[in-house]
Amino acid sequence: MGEATTLNNIGGVYSDLGEKQKALEYLSQSLPLRRAVGDRSGEAVSLYNIAFAKRDRGNLTEALTNIETLKIIESLRTKVAGPELRTSYFATVQNYYQFYIDLLMQLHKTQPKSGYNTKAFEASERSRARSLLELLQEANADIRQGVAPELLQRERSLQQQLDALEKRRIEVLNRPNHTPAQEAELEQQRQTLITQYQDIQTQIRTTSPRYAALTQPQPLTLSQIQQQILDENTILLQYSLGKDRSYLWAVTKTSITSYELPKAAEIETTAKNFRAAVTDPRYRDIPNRVAEANNALSQIILQPVAAQLGQKRLLIVGDGVLNYLPFAALSLPGKSGENGNPPLIVNHEIVLLPSASTLGILRQNYSDRQAPTRTLAILADPVFSGNDERIKNYSSATTEQAVESANPGLSRSRGNNNVQFDRLKFTRQEAQIIQALVPANSRTESLDFAASRATATSPNLSQYKIIHFATHGFANSTNPELSGILMSLVDENGKPLNGFLRLTDIFNLKLAAELVVLSACQTGLGQNIQGEGMVGLTRGFMYAGAKRVVVSLWSVDDEGTSKLMSSFYQGMLKKGLTPAAALRAAQLEMLQQKQWQSPYYWAAFTLQGEWR
Repeated sequence: MGEATTLNNIGGVYSDLGEKQKALEYLSQSLPLRRAVGDRSGEAVSLYNIAFAKRDRGNLTEALTNIETLKIIESLRTKVAGPELRTSYFATVQNYYQFYIDLLMQLHKTQPKSGYNTKAFEASERSRARSLLELLQEANADIRQGVAPELLQRERSLQQQLDALEKRRIEVLNRPNHTPAQEAELEQQRQTLITQYQDIQTQIRTTSPRYAALTQPQPLTLSQIQQQILDENTILLQYSLGKDRSYLWAVTKTSITSYELPKAAEIETTAKNFRAAVTDPRYRDIPNRVAEANNALSQIILQPVAAQLGQKRLLIVGDGVLNYLPFAALSLPGKSGENGNPPLIVNHEIVLLPSASTLGILRQNYSDRQAPTRTLAILADPVFSGNDERIKNYSSATTEQAVESANPGLSRSRGNNNVQFDRLKFTRQEAQIIQALVPANSRTESLDFAASRATATSPNLSQYKIIHFATHGFANSTNPELSGILMSLVDENGKPLNGFLRLTDIFNLKLAAELVVLSACQTGLGQNIQGEGMVGLTRGFMYAGAKRVVVSLWSVDDEGTSKLMSSFYQGMLKKGLTPAAALRAAQLEMLQQKQWQSPYYWAAFTLQGEWR
């Protein structure tokens, strides 16, 4: 094994020196040794390096025969039981997929009728959100059935220990004389329990007959996407950003067209400039600044496909920085000013997806489930502070430090955003307008102290088609598991409560919702993991059973959100529009009002999941 690694490394050095033939000689000696010792991961590396050297010598077709690496990667990936480890392994091998896609697209240039662009598109689909596909398939199977009772008992016991520890932690940290050593000890105990809990979940998966019977969900092929996902009025735009070149595939019900775009670094710079122009208080109200940033980005990522868009619905599968982009506010390049091209939202419904295959499996999951009987559950206007006037003994107000103590990890979760948890007064108005659209016997509203973590995790939520959270939410892009939604942090007497609904809590919910709306700050963000896309709250709610999720891409103006949401619900509940069409109608309404026409106010909200 050591000899094989050394030969491979020498080959790598010759390759970097530009001596490709010499590199191939060493790499070709490394490969049989790796096969002889059964080093599958090493074999994948050698095959990749051989293909790389052959491509650099211009032997594209020969290079293609060596990229069976991907079969090895796929087989190794499925041997990893835990979803977290599987995701991180997949992120480390994304360069193999990028190389394969680039190789196929270079072959497509020389042989445009040989279907290489279709193969490249399918490779791009295989490289995306695979752990999410598996999680969604697992969500629909009761994997705990048939598992040894003692494992399930251990899992329950660990959950109870975690809850008890959380309670003890709140009590200890609320004592004025608690020490940093006590705090550190509690944190260490918590980390130990979480690790044990994850280990038990992995054991449950590996010993579950139901889990073993789950076939690995295969990403959809081009023809399956065209038949199952698209209709005549919908076009899929799938982006793949690469080190040297990027690609865009435009897929309709009957065709596929591909385009070569600049390298990832160039797209990232222009995309960040556009996002800053739309969201930064210094620039967002300067139309020329926004138009300039728009044209630079639009010229790169939209101009090539502009002639195909018509007025079709756009299903967008982004990549990297494009997952943070408000596509609704982007317009086709053209003159700036009043006579310029309108934002995409004027002519298109826009829906975002982690991958086209995700929608296939979501549809499979809810095709046979019983629809909820009630319409709407609203959780809004929670109490965040001991200084809130809604508390009975206002004078004995709880300190912010006590609230932080009751919600371990809260300050860490908000990262360096310096978020202040002020009361969101307009969320109450928002809730009242929305609830008036639904008969009293078909809705429930939890306001003030009732907008609690206990309400949010209650099994009763499974009875509702639409679940609406109007509160603070935030994404932690470094530690996605610390992303969350904030419920009431104190009770009626000002006593601190654990009010932080974390991503792990969301994964444990059991919903049957047509729609979950997170009318809160930055709920659409998360950690952008190579090969998985955005790992955040949306994924948690899809796993919990939501068909579609409406989330925001930046911290949104409280009053503006309230206006948008009122209009959005009017569209769904009074005009009978689909959620995607209702969101577009609400955004258009704001665009036409001078006070709200800046995209900062309306373009943050995006719909992910089912568009039908």
